[in-house]
Amino acid sequence: MENVVLAEAPKTSPSLEPSPKQQATARNIAVDAYRGLVMILMMAEVLRLAHVSRAFPGNWFWGVLAYNQTHVEWAGCSLHDLIQPSFSFLVGVALPYSIAGRIRKGGTFGRMFVHALWRSLVLVALGIFLRSIQSTQTYFTFEDTLTQIGLGYPFLFLLGFRSPRWQWIAFSLVLFGYWLAWALYPAPGPHFDYPAVGVPLNWSHNFSGFAAHWNKNSNLGLAFDQWFLNLFPRVRPFVANDGGYLTLSFIPTLGTMILGLVAGRWLRQYAPVLPLKRFLVAGFIGIASGLLLHFTGICPVVKRIWTPSWTLFSGGACFLLLAAFCWLIEVRQHRKWAFPLVVVGMNSIAAYLMAHLFEDFIISSFRIHLGDRPFQILGPGLYSLLLGSAVLFTYWLMLLWMYRRKLFLKV
Repeated sequence: MENVVLAEAPKTSPSLEPSPKQQATARNIAVDAYRGLVMILMMAEVLRLAHVSRAFPGNWFWGVLAYNQTHVEWAGCSLHDLIQPSFSFLVGVALPYSIAGRIRKGGTFGRMFVHALWRSLVLVALGIFLRSIQSTQTYFTFEDTLTQIGLGYPFLFLLGFRSPRWQWIAFSLVLFGYWLAWALYPAPGPHFDYPAVGVPLNWSHNFSGFAAHWNKNSNLGLAFDQWFLNLFPRVRPFVANDGGYLTLSFIPTLGTMILGLVAGRWLRQYAPVLPLKRFLVAGFIGIASGLLLHFTGICPVVKRIWTPSWTLFSGGACFLLLAAFCWLIEVRQHRKWAFPLVVVGMNSIAAYLMAHLFEDFIISSFRIHLGDRPFQILGPGLYSLLLGSAVLFTYWLMLLWMYRRKLFLKV
């Protein structure tokens, strides 16, 4: 693995200045492994565990697996819900290393900022492209992982050159300002026409009282999208997103990336010592504060609209996951098991593209050359699991081939 040399940042970048203890450190394999787990969880959607669970009704094992491979309908969290915040968090973790590396190679702030803007544009365009694959025309949407990160990335880059104090101030303003805007927007009344925005009348996940400001498709974010998304050419006018996802979620997603930026700064600042205690404290504070806001009704924990309380809760979970990977891999030196994750984590963009572009091709190839029989040997209930496992293993072999040849797709 290549070494990451931590160059001294200019005086205008106090958050990037190395401490006297700081030395050149080996690449943090724990971060790559964490990223690899996130991408594998995303690619593993091809296992179709919900289909398996339906084939074995009442089976708690398949039920638990299926629950954690789907997004919760509204409030709450499953393992699958932590994929997007983890990916966003790790973008922040990587930024201090990226900036330091570019400064070491002679990069100037101006050139780096232009690159950040270019990266933002590519991520947004790539997200729109992937969402348009099954459409008859370009499907302009901005709620997926890549576009959300792209929209917030230039602001994150600028914060990478600010002191920790300014980063925490920005984090607080982002979350409080976003919460206040939603709180001031009129909540849906008792006669609100939910079916008109795709929410059934008998839907059991709507909140009452003050928390109703964060009900599905009856909030500030939808009002914005009904204006903004209809500025683009569409097959039909935009009314609502079936899942409740929103363009404006990129603002609190920026908060998640700022938490990652803090974690990355701590990793560099205290290297070669790992700041595990800080990660643990930040993790427990984030989870506790998110739950407190949820159960007091001040702001519910809802991933689909990325509420500020979700930023706190999921950000806390990301700190704990990062601490666990750092402890297991960097402290305990248990590294061999993580190799399959590192192969994926070091090529996350390639993995993301494979999951969105290659699934149908690989499945059709299996069926053409092998037929369905090899995937039915355990019965029809496990057919989708075996077929999906073969597809997932094919993804990994492709990434292993790229890893061996040092082919890493970057934006």
